[in-house]
Order: sequence, then structure tokens, then C-alpha cells
Amino acid sequence: MVSYMDYTSPSAQFFFDVNKSNFMKKDNQNYINALGVKQLNTLENVSLLDIYLSKDNVIEPHYHQNAAELVYCISGAATVSLLNPFTKQIQNYPIKPGQVANVPQGWWHYEVANADNTHLLAIFNAPTPEVILGSDILKLTPANIMAHTYCMDENQWKKAIAPVQPSTFIGPPTNCHRAAEEDMQQYHQYINHHDNQMYTAPAYNYQYQPKPPYYYY
Repeated sequence: MVSYMDYTSPSAQFFFDVNKSNFMKKDNQNYINALGVKQLNTLENVSLLDIYLSKDNVIEPHYHQNAAELVYCISGAATVSLLNPFTKQIQNYPIKPGQVANVPQGWWHYEVANADNTHLLAIFNAPTPEVILGSDILKLTPANIMAHTYCMDENQWKKAIAPVQPSTFIGPPTNCHRAAEEDMQQYHQYINHHDNQMYTAPAYNYQYQPKPPYYYY
């Protein structure tokens, strides 16, 4: 039971239309709807993101510090990739309708749509999942700290991350020139021939646009 909830109260909610809770929208084919305790107050330790993607769109690298994530494919196809902190390797899991991939709490991960009209359901074991995004780490860590820590030229680092904007969530942006299209083709070729395998993914050269802050909703 939810200890704080009076189920006899007129304010107790047992129904919600997730279609009316848009969390972020890149365009009509790429957007995320959200459901958490703020939308449906009788929820316990569960929440979800309803994710729609067209081919080659990416839920940017990120991790959830307070929740594990189960990614279920409703339609289309996607690859869920996660960094195993114990093996120090990227593990790729292509999923199609009816298949799932599990991301343990705190693991760095991302999702790439392999087909148009991809529909994913991300289920969390927390009423409001928290998130740290790769774009935020890149942009909010002081450039002088990155340069000093990794023996880099500070100006080169600033130039390299200049196109990145905090809180991207879905990339690449609509105005991207697709400089990394060859990388994406290589990525799909690798995934098609190495299902459920470990490898180091190619570096992408996408640009980003600002989106919402640290919490999903």
C-alpha cells in the first residue's frame, strides 16, 4: 500500500491518459510521454516513459541514480546499449516487439531506434526517476577541470563540445547535417551481425538542442 494515500479520498486517482502528459517533443515522430506519481497519485514504486522514435534517433547516453529501467519494445526496433561497470564493456541488446532489455540502477546506457515508428515503454522501479544526462556532464563540468584532469588542451575541449547543449534527451536535432551518417551505417551493420554482443561503439558527431532539466517529470 501507499502509506500516504487514503484510497477512499475523492482525490485518489486510478486512471490517467498518458497521451496528455508530454515530457518532451523533438518533432511529431520523436517524443516522450511520462507517467509518475505526479500524474497518478496512487502509484507506488513504479513509473514509465512512453517513447516514440524514428530510425536513427537516439535517447542520449544517461543514467538513473535512483531506479533500474526495463525497456519493452511495442513496435519497430531498437538497440539498448549499456556500459557494464564490472566488465568495462558496452553491451548491445537489439529488441523487437515483445522483447525487453534490463538496465540496472546507475548504469550508463542509451537507446537507438533501428526502424521508423519505433515505440518503447521504459518502466522504472521508482515513483519519479531521476536522471543524469551525458550532455549535462559534458557542458556543466568546467572545461579547465576536464583539460587538467585528462591532460587536454582546454581550447580544443571547448571547441569539441561547443555544439552540445544541456538536456538533449533525443538526438540528433532536426537541423543536424548528419556528419556521422557513415558511423550510423557501420553501427547498424555491426548490430545486425553481432546481436547481444559487446563492443566499443563508434564516436558520433551530432549537435544538440536544449531540453528539460535533470528530472524526467
